[in-house]
Amino acid sequence: MSEPRSKAQHRRRRSRTALAVGVPVALTAAGTLAYGTDLGAFGSGGRQASAAAPAWAADTADGFASVNSLGQNGTYGGRGGKIVTVKTLADLEKYATAAEPYVIVVAGTITMNPVGKEIKVKSDKTIVGQGTAGHIVGGGFFLGQGVHNVIIRNLTIRDAYQGIWNDKDHDFDAIQMDGAHHVWIDHNDLRHMADGLIDVRKDSTNVTVSWNRLSDNNKTFGIGWTENVKTDITIHHNWIRETEQRNPSTDNAAHAHLYNNFLEDAPGTAIKSSYGNYSRGRTKMVLENSLFKGVNNPVIKDSGAAVVQRGNSFSGTSGRNESGGTAFDPKTYYPYSLDKAADLPSILKAGAGPRASIGTAASAKGATASTKAAAATTLTVAKDGSGQYRTVQAAVNAVPANNPSRVVIAVSRGRTGNW
Repeated sequence: MSEPRSKAQHRRRRSRTALAVGVPVALTAAGTLAYGTDLGAFGSGGRQASAAAPAWAADTADGFASVNSLGQNGTYGGRGGKIVTVKTLADLEKYATAAEPYVIVVAGTITMNPVGKEIKVKSDKTIVGQGTAGHIVGGGFFLGQGVHNVIIRNLTIRDAYQGIWNDKDHDFDAIQMDGAHHVWIDHNDLRHMADGLIDVRKDSTNVTVSWNRLSDNNKTFGIGWTENVKTDITIHHNWIRETEQRNPSTDNAAHAHLYNNFLEDAPGTAIKSSYGNYSRGRTKMVLENSLFKGVNNPVIKDSGAAVVQRGNSFSGTSGRNESGGTAFDPKTYYPYSLDKAADLPSILKAGAGPRASIGTAASAKGATASTKAAAATTLTVAKDGSGQYRTVQAAVNAVPANNPSRVVIAVSRGRTGNW
């Protein structure tokens, strides 16, 4: 990232302090960012944004996927690369396996051939469904060793099921990663697969799984398959419904932060939960403000594992509900805010899964559209923890090296003077 070309000018605003520096990082008042409009008062390096890229194309991960590590500063996928729209398996595989960054918009139903096929995604990709239209049927995605900076978002991935409930022969996952890092799985609907819905394996780390619907499956979400204790993972605002096991099963994770998830085993159905959140091996887990409804053995921990519980709610549950040991403070790694556990059914029924507003924009029409110099993202700074970052420096550090796109840092009202 280049150094700012002029000193920030400090002034008081009604709600926020506006600071401005040159490209690629601009600090300005919140609420002034809009494509094709003035971004506020800039120094000599300031420019006006051009109308092109939709806002969702500049979205970045929160949680552990936002943390600077392993040479990757946050997770922003294909931002800065071309936006391409695909409707065929051949085109999806072409762009997902390319060396260069892409934002890949899935604009219809794509059926995997053969059944169980998992496309081997390469680094620096965003794969996003166009509104609620993006469906992947009969297979999914695989992220191998060293693959990084990948966003899989707003898709429905479904129906690789082969008629065997506890299937040992067909490893047909919706999303599987072996040794990947900096991955964001967000606003998807994953269901009815032959094996797991999500597998985070073999030291994969810096993963955030947020705002998904996970349902109608035996094995939901497995984490681990290694003797090493390296995985850092955030799992929040997911609706896990009518699944039997691995909700998730978390084995030898260095830091597992689970919050605001709704686990539901509905009465009167053939699917019965075996267990809910499982802290295995030497996992250190923080479990906050989640709701467990009708789940058997809602929280389990191994003797060498830790589970710190805060603010969780249990309704109609039975069996093991365990906690103990010492874990970690998630806020030393990233900021976050909690919803009340009691509010989760309404919040997640309305907000989890694919959104009509994501993946849709006039600019996402073909391979010729580019987000370079057009994509913008806003990072919020608030000393009280209500923003994404507590200091301007932390926000600046979060911008990827050689970032090609404009970043606006909005600073909440506070003290003026030198930073």
